[in-house]
Amino acid sequence: MRIRTDDEVYRVDAVWLGPPKATFPWRARYVAWGVGIVVFLLVLTIERRMNIGFSFFSTAWAVIITITVTRIICAKITHERPLGAVLVMWLRELTAPRETTTPRGGAAGAAKIKVRRERPRPRKGDSGGSAAARAATKKTRRPGKTRRTNRTAGRNPTGARARSSKEVRGVRSPAKP
Repeated sequence: MRIRTDDEVYRVDAVWLGPPKATFPWRARYVAWGVGIVVFLLVLTIERRMNIGFSFFSTAWAVIITITVTRIICAKITHERPLGAVLVMWLRELTAPRETTTPRGGAAGAAKIKVRRERPRPRKGDSGGSAAARAATKKTRRPGKTRRTNRTAGRNPTGARARSSKEVRGVRSPAKP
């Protein structure tokens, strides 16, 4: 069973064949006539800007260019994609942000680095590090806790005392005395 769609209605183009009893030998939609007139005027304007005089050959080339450009534009226009939508799509494509191909910045240089004749010496009583770093470590230490000493170094990370057993090559059972 075939389902009939309404595509036949939209396949009929609004075509102007010319004045009554004197039709043109070609078919052109109404949209194509409007686009063609605008393109023809733009081509003539560009020719005048390029200092091409108004003559038979310049006008003939303008007509040929107009027909070519109009056919290209009208090939994109359908009943589902009208001229306004094509123009908006073209404008958005033209003004869309692009990826920058030129790199920003450049190679690192030593022009901005300050160089002193002598290296800075630590102040007396300074055990290294800045005063801000020492103040930060004082704030993070808890008042009741003291630093680890050598007697806690033999303990497991969990704080339990190490067993008096020895592990023998990957065997986890205590060794026999």
